[in-house]
Amino acid sequence: MSLVQLEGPRIYSCSKCRTHVAHYDDIVSKCFHGRSGRAYLVNQAVNVKLGPKEDRVLLTGLHTVCDAICQNCGLVVGWKYEAANNPSQRYKVGKFIVEKAKLHKEAW
Repeated sequence: MSLVQLEGPRIYSCSKCRTHVAHYDDIVSKCFHGRSGRAYLVNQAVNVKLGPKEDRVLLTGLHTVCDAICQNCGLVVGWKYEAANNPSQRYKVGKFIVEKAKLHKEAW
């Protein structure tokens, strides 16, 4: 298993094993909530494997999502939006939620 090392300052890593997960520049919004509190919507996440697709009723309605799991240690750091029933929520499809409580700020 080869892990991606993100370049530059302001990298978010897994809070458990410090494997890089997302870059600050990929944040679309900081106004989201995950299972454990505040979360960020990001364009892409690295070093995560995806769990099975499942339908979840979230604050903004029914979505099809996959858990985003750290490839290195197995911590669920968030999820990926696969589909949204509400047309106004479809901008999220293909993006990731990463939970602030599951992240560590690297090189700030």
